Amino acid sequence: MKKPISKKPLKTTPRVEEAAGLRSIQSVAYHIWEETYIGRGVKTLFKLNQTKGFDCPSCAWPDPGPDEVSVVAEYCENGAKAVAWETTKYRVDAAFFDAHSVESLLDQTDHWLEKQGRLTEPFILKPGSSHYQPVSWDEAFAEIGRQLHQLDSPDEAMFYTSGRTSNEAAFLYQLFARRFGTNNLPDCSNMCHEASGKALNETLGIGKASVVLEDIRETEVLMIFGQNPGTNAPRMLAELQKLKHNGGKIIAVNPLPEAGFMQFRHPQKPWEWVGKPTQLQDLYLPIKINGDMALLKAIQKILWEAEKERPGEVFDLDFIREHTSGFEEVINDLDRVQLDVLVAATGLSLAEIRQAAEMLLTKKRIIIAWAMGITQQRNAESTIREIVNLLLLKGAIGKKGAGTLPVRGHSNVQGDRTMGVWEKMPEAFMKRLGEVFSFSPPKAEGIGTIGAIQKMLEGTGKVFFGMGGNFALAAPDTKVVFDALRNCSLTVHVSTKLNRSHLVHGKTALILPCLGRTEADLVENRHQFVTTEDTAGRIRMSQGDLDPASASLKSEVAIVCGMAKAVFGEDDAIPWEQFSSDYDLIRDKIEAVIPGFESYNKRIRQAGGFFLPNGSRERRFTTRTGKALLTVNSLNPNQLPTGRFVLMTVRSHDQFNTTVYGYDDRYRGIRNARKVLMIHKADMAAFGLSQGDPIKITSFFQGEERVLEGFSAVAYDIPPGCVAVYFPEGNVLVAVDNHSPESHCPASKYIEVVVEKINA
Repeated sequence: MKKPISKKPLKTTPRVEEAAGLRSIQSVAYHIWEETYIGRGVKTLFKLNQTKGFDCPSCAWPDPGPDEVSVVAEYCENGAKAVAWETTKYRVDAAFFDAHSVESLLDQTDHWLEKQGRLTEPFILKPGSSHYQPVSWDEAFAEIGRQLHQLDSPDEAMFYTSGRTSNEAAFLYQLFARRFGTNNLPDCSNMCHEASGKALNETLGIGKASVVLEDIRETEVLMIFGQNPGTNAPRMLAELQKLKHNGGKIIAVNPLPEAGFMQFRHPQKPWEWVGKPTQLQDLYLPIKINGDMALLKAIQKILWEAEKERPGEVFDLDFIREHTSGFEEVINDLDRVQLDVLVAATGLSLAEIRQAAEMLLTKKRIIIAWAMGITQQRNAESTIREIVNLLLLKGAIGKKGAGTLPVRGHSNVQGDRTMGVWEKMPEAFMKRLGEVFSFSPPKAEGIGTIGAIQKMLEGTGKVFFGMGGNFALAAPDTKVVFDALRNCSLTVHVSTKLNRSHLVHGKTALILPCLGRTEADLVENRHQFVTTEDTAGRIRMSQGDLDPASASLKSEVAIVCGMAKAVFGEDDAIPWEQFSSDYDLIRDKIEAVIPGFESYNKRIRQAGGFFLPNGSRERRFTTRTGKALLTVNSLNPNQLPTGRFVLMTVRSHDQFNTTVYGYDDRYRGIRNARKVLMIHKADMAAFGLSQGDPIKITSFFQGEERVLEGFSAVAYDIPPGCVAVYFPEGNVLVAVDNHSPESHCPASKYIEVVVEKINA
């Protein structure tokens, strides 16, 4: 068992202006030494992202281009941390739970909880009990079956999925839910890129990126909105470096300056550890939080004015005529909107915006990338539609080095959606699923994450099943989510490590420990492998080879199949037992249900895997008009009362999603602390704050207040009027109803707050 980490005082240093390099290598070595046995850790890293190895558990880009193979040690610092975290030598076993009550564990930090090590066997917390106790797999599955059969309706159950679930497990999981009778499949996508899928499906006919990784090096201009590739998509940094060497330009749009945009030293090239690093960004635009849509419209207006003076030299009129609809409406809107209003909403100067427009003026190969800095805004869908507008006006889609790039930074979050983990899958998918498995899938639309929270609060959501992840901390409005989970009759979590969701539980709670991505999945003396989908729609195989952390662990596939047999009986028409012993059989069924997976078992065994079809990549737009849609989107800038700030949540360099590896945010110069508020020094002075002062943060939404205390003020280079705190600590301030209007993506990047100094 790991001892609690001693608390050190908050320390700030100048932020680091270069990413990767020797410091990343040193950080990786330290985490391997601290967490696991050196030999085991090094052996595992040699298999990371390799052919017939395993995918990085934390990456949107586990592979290079289709004609390239990952070299040894081609992974990022955080990918190596994720591997060290999973391969830890520490264990959470029956003795651990004997020594720790749930109440006592609630007092520990989330970092400490996960630091205790890998879960070794199934555990149950019975009503009225204070400690988790071991339970057999058969008893655990029987309890799940008993609770599900007691429900008045299948829709009283919710089946949540994390992005680390493999394609095979995700496919069986959604099949189980629908065979049970519900489309209630909330997913981590609901909280990150749901807005991207909504806007891209509407305008282009597919909710995925239209570019592949190697397109980045071919582009003339890459705009990056609301993303930190130095921490959240580090393989992308190597492609940005190639882009720069090829003469391309990068415009970084972000409220916070990020090291990953500034200077880069390739960690796999020791000769780059010294000397001058690669300067990545050519223009940095420190956008005011939620000013992105105004910036995009301002750039389009400036380009439209230039197009009127030089017809056909700025916009791609041939592409617009042949492949788009809505052009006249969009340019009429650009004529109406006032440039000074747009500029004011960005927090930038007109000169900065004109500089960005000038960089795009004559360029034809443009990529626009974005992440949760865009999707977690109240007007997320409209902002993404404006991204599409800009690309369509320039004809910058469906050709090499040009297109849309929503960067999904989780290892298989996109694959889960492809496999059917969605509360409103298209009718064609449901029809094929029913035909292949000879049953009638439910027709009523299910609920996503926000709906699941509301159902649990109302008491109409009684069973919550979490396939991976840490729902209690990942979801918005932490206190409300805690209340919702505690209102359930049963909560079940499939996990590798202890986390907060196991401690915020229903009347009965189960923890089901699963194999990690690094571990061998041996079934009847045959090694099984799984598959994943990266952010560009590439499918590849993943196969761990380490001995499992415990002989009692089951794969996610085996857990779904075991649960299905307990619920539906041994004689169910769906061959769950066969699926659990031979994953090729699952892939055969995926091929039968989902277009693009033809010859799945053959193609997946080829080095590099294969790409799924992507209409927008080929200028085939399956929209309501059969063309790509240019759209008119109203600006509606938010007006804040005097004395209020706009707060956003961000991630530290020392974390992955809700997993916190440590308390140092090296690139931002914040050490030994996470309970900090980043605020502009002028705002600190105006509100009488000094560095390190204790503060209280109060958020406001629809007449309700939420309070976060125990934080310290830290001066940071962020636009005046804007502040930032770390995720998931800041989720306390995000109202469950504060979300984008169409996809209900939580507005974690637009929270109205006041900041007050706490006097001793």
